[in-house]
Amino acid sequence: MLVAGIDVGAATAKAVILNDREVLSYAISPTGFDVVNAANEVIKLALEKANCSMNEIGFIVSTGYARSAVPFANKAVTEIRCHAKGAHFQLPAVRTIIDIGGQDSKVIRVNEKGNVVNFTMNDKCAAGTGRFFEVMAKVLGLDINEMGAVALKSSQPCQISSTCTVFAESEMVSLRAQGKRREDLIGGIHKAAVSRIVTMGKAVGYEREVVLTGGVAKNIGVKKFLEDEIKMEVVIPEEPQITGALGAALLADAELG
Repeated sequence: MLVAGIDVGAATAKAVILNDREVLSYAISPTGFDVVNAANEVIKLALEKANCSMNEIGFIVSTGYARSAVPFANKAVTEIRCHAKGAHFQLPAVRTIIDIGGQDSKVIRVNEKGNVVNFTMNDKCAAGTGRFFEVMAKVLGLDINEMGAVALKSSQPCQISSTCTVFAESEMVSLRAQGKRREDLIGGIHKAAVSRIVTMGKAVGYEREVVLTGGVAKNIGVKKFLEDEIKMEVVIPEEPQITGALGAALLADAELG
């Protein structure tokens, strides 16, 4: 019997279908305004890729901020637990997970079994999230997918003193008017965002191996600045955005025994 996990986040919805703990298919789509529609659309895409129907799915676990709104889920589980299970499945040696999503960021410590030991989370402020990078990319007239590569070219990242996205945006406008180099502006953005996350996670602590998940993990600049801050290698899964949905699917599999 197949199982599925679905993670409806603030920016994107993700679905993973497992067959005997092997990934059969996955899908990622924008969440948009209607979270129920987003859940229906992403599971539909995953089912089409797996060439199967909903009737073949034995158990579905939902997670993410809209986990309770998924009408076809058999169980809802917190994203903290699901990210822990998903990251541990991909890298059994993981002890610290840094997850940077569209609207929140988390640092999670796990044990050798992938169970949560401690965690901290920022879901009240856009600083250090995907939204922060989106706002800054718009200010600088840059495609958000280019930001990481440009940040790596910075030799002297600008100092962004504000941890608030709104005030940081004003700072960027001022620094741009001063004629600062674009790569140093973007380097400063990365340094400020990463510093915010690393500081937040100090209460939890950083222990090898460190895994970076979430959509922002696709930004190569974030990986580099994180490694510079915590003085450890940061590993990124092949598809970092589906970690929560994968963990949900693994918990669905466990429900069936």
